[in-house]
Amino acid sequence: MKKICVIGMGYVGLPLAVEFGAIRPVLGFDIDKKRLSELRKGFDRTREVSSQKLAKADSLSFTDDKKLIAGHDIFIVTVPTPIDNYKNPNLTPLKDATRIIGSAIHKGAIIIFESTVYPGCTEEICVPLLEKYSGLKFNKDFYCGYSPERANPGDLNNTLINIKKITSGSNEKVAQEIDELYTSIIKAGTWKTSSIKIAEAAKVIENSQRDLNIAFVNELSVIFERMNIDTIEVLEAAGTKWNFLPFRPGIVGGHCIGVDPYYLTHKAQETGYNPQVILAGRRINDNMARYIARNVIRIMIKNKIDVSNSKVGIMGFTFKEDCPDIRNTKVIDLILEFEKWGIDVIVNDPLADVDTVNKEFGVKIKKLSEFQNIDSLVVAVAHSEYKKISPNILRSYCKSKNPLLADVKAIYSRVEAANAGFTLFRL
Repeated sequence: MKKICVIGMGYVGLPLAVEFGAIRPVLGFDIDKKRLSELRKGFDRTREVSSQKLAKADSLSFTDDKKLIAGHDIFIVTVPTPIDNYKNPNLTPLKDATRIIGSAIHKGAIIIFESTVYPGCTEEICVPLLEKYSGLKFNKDFYCGYSPERANPGDLNNTLINIKKITSGSNEKVAQEIDELYTSIIKAGTWKTSSIKIAEAAKVIENSQRDLNIAFVNELSVIFERMNIDTIEVLEAAGTKWNFLPFRPGIVGGHCIGVDPYYLTHKAQETGYNPQVILAGRRINDNMARYIARNVIRIMIKNKIDVSNSKVGIMGFTFKEDCPDIRNTKVIDLILEFEKWGIDVIVNDPLADVDTVNKEFGVKIKKLSEFQNIDSLVVAVAHSEYKKISPNILRSYCKSKNPLLADVKAIYSRVEAANAGFTLFRL
């Protein structure tokens, strides 16, 4: 049986390593020593894998030692592929992982990439690095495949094994072997494509499509707000038609939807085509946090609240509800916009790691018990814990006579919010 090494023990790599580790020897590699220490103790801070499931993967071991990955037959790369400050693909983690693997592979090795990339990246960027650092020849001495991750952080139903897996390989024989490999753990089955580029393209358009659909309803919320029409009521009414897509407005962050479209547009521009629809959707979604902040400020001024001496409480910091993932969270844009106006901002999140948020964003997560004498509240993330709090309780956090409640994800009743004494704003 061929030995597997999974590179990257994050939201994607760990569940994959655990599933394979329950049936065959697997080595999980990561450069984060603290993360590996936690995993050895049976704790997954991402909450994607339970301690019980980690224990069942008794053939899984972890290391941060690059030397120990040598001798493995199959490498699966699950490192992040973010964007830089100019919205361009940042392939540094992918290139670093590829160099490490290139220095370790032997003849006959198979390298499967799961990180989201643009079409052509595997063969144009990764393969040359593998050849350079290994001294081996592609499709003669080693082989590649691409099987995009389809993880949905925080979703306990649509997990790795319950989502159909796209597979591909650098030749037909390898493609079949890779497909059979994933078939051994994926209950939902696989979908083998004819080329690596097809698999890469399929992945990158999945989140681009979702991004555009959310951008559409976000733009609707901007239009309807000017018309004094409740967007949620409109969407609920339109949703009674069988083929109306149930997207809701909101802040679009995270490592996938807010990032993947830029990988596609980057490659499109390299071919000489300037994508218009995709980038238009990105512009709308990237500006929603600022739009929300400025509407909050506008209403505060209207309610005669001294903005420059005010305190705003923000509930939620992660990029999505009931998930501790803070990657590319757009709540930070809300905070920065408020701070530009001299507003004192206090932030709560029941799931975000306090130390990580402070280290990466300079934001201190507070307890809800510290939400006192607030002028306005912004419920930015629809955590289940927040849904249990009534508008009357939220009102007790506020000192203003006319406080504002910005219910970004519309988790509270308009009537109950008004009865509690709030001016309500929602997308």
